[in-house]
Amino acid sequence: MDNKTDLLAKIQTLVATLGIKAISAFIILLIGIQIARFLQVVVGKSIQKARIDATLGLFASNLVYIAVVAMTAIVAMGQLGVQTASFIAILGSIGVAIGLALQGSLSNFAAGILIIVLRPFKVDDYIECLGIGGTVKKIHPLNTTLITPDNRTIVAPNRKLFDDCLTNHSAQPERRIDLVFGTNYENDIDRVKQIIWDVLDSDLRILKEPKTIVGVLDWGTLGIRFAVRPWVKSADYEDVYFEMQETIKKRFDAEGIMVPCELPRF
Repeated sequence: MDNKTDLLAKIQTLVATLGIKAISAFIILLIGIQIARFLQVVVGKSIQKARIDATLGLFASNLVYIAVVAMTAIVAMGQLGVQTASFIAILGSIGVAIGLALQGSLSNFAAGILIIVLRPFKVDDYIECLGIGGTVKKIHPLNTTLITPDNRTIVAPNRKLFDDCLTNHSAQPERRIDLVFGTNYENDIDRVKQIIWDVLDSDLRILKEPKTIVGVLDWGTLGIRFAVRPWVKSADYEDVYFEMQETIKKRFDAEGIMVPCELPRF
């Protein structure tokens, strides 16, 4: 009878102890989740105030939430008597295995975060890299979507865009147009330059500053080549480039300025 009484007492004591531990673990978990949510909101608002990209803000706030909840869960399991050291070792091994399996994706992900933070380009910029060029439409954590001038869609890995040399044609508000026009040796140099200046001055898209350059580039075998270097807003670059070549050719024809039948390219 005494043995049964002792056994019953031990069971009651064990249940009470486990119950207290379970309640403690549950309370720790609840508090940890609330702290995680609070920190998630704080990090999100801080990044928003800093005017950092919304994608990075969402990622960082979610990462903080997951990290705090994971640490809280480990503490709660320790409260229940679980050997957390071996559990952490197992999680570490799983993390290493996943990291090796997703090595390429992780490098693209890291590059995506760096692109969002350092901003070598942004949405609507026209960039060239890896022999391709296009307007940036979307920046994802793993890749970036470009639209080419002929309306093709290109999905480029972020690691390639970040590691290789990249040209951003939209980074600066102004761009210089490099043009070359050729005339025969019979034409008067000052007259040719004046015609070019008249065309440039009549186009309101040509900026006053930085100053435009018009001068003799070199003496070719077939004629004289003139370098024309006007500055325009980046958004006007392509339109002015093509229209200027057509307009100057028409003015040359109207003014009787003869051009070589074939002129070496600049």
